[in-house]
Amino acid sequence: MRNAKQTAARTTRHLAAPAPATRAARHAAERVAATLAALTVKRTLDLLLGSALLILAAPALAATAAALTLRRPLGTAGVLRRETRVGLGGHLFELRSLRTRRCRLDLLSRLPHVVRGELSMVGPAPLTPDETALLGDRASHWRQTVRPGLTGLAQVRARSGMPWDEPALLDAHYTQHHGAGLDLAILAQSARIPVRTALSALRLPGKAHLSDTDHRLPGYSVAE
Repeated sequence: MRNAKQTAARTTRHLAAPAPATRAARHAAERVAATLAALTVKRTLDLLLGSALLILAAPALAATAAALTLRRPLGTAGVLRRETRVGLGGHLFELRSLRTRRCRLDLLSRLPHVVRGELSMVGPAPLTPDETALLGDRASHWRQTVRPGLTGLAQVRARSGMPWDEPALLDAHYTQHHGAGLDLAILAQSARIPVRTALSALRLPGKAHLSDTDHRLPGYSVAE
């Protein structure tokens, strides 16, 4: 009788325990759900921030486009640079940006791509098909799991001058660890750089920095 009860208990536990294939499927579904949730948050941030920046930058972009149109000779290329880039899932799209680097207006002119979903505010740099082919199949695959961005970890860290800040490694790190917190930190750093540059340009030209000797009392002598 006891053996029969033990056998029945073991059978019940065996039936209740999920099969390895079932556990693997459940874990895979959880990972997919987490990825979709992260993408939804990222896309929401792109829509809100991208739309707000586009509205704020629209007058400057329109004025710059008009100035470029008046300045360019007849018969030359238009004010927009058009390039084929690889986006999410390997889909190709035409990247359009103003032909200027003044005040980073070329990047701001790409904001319509963010609103449409071809770019993200933060992500790996959008590469051409030829550049993507040079990366190899593995690198190309993980790059295509996220949208390319206006700015990114590689663009921010590249300005540090550190020899180990390789763009490919930084893009790989971002792809594996991206999230709202990291995106906001990269955006803050990206905004800080042009602001710092603009503030430094406002300094009065020819203003010399004071040295230690400028603060010595009258009559002070090194010989003393």
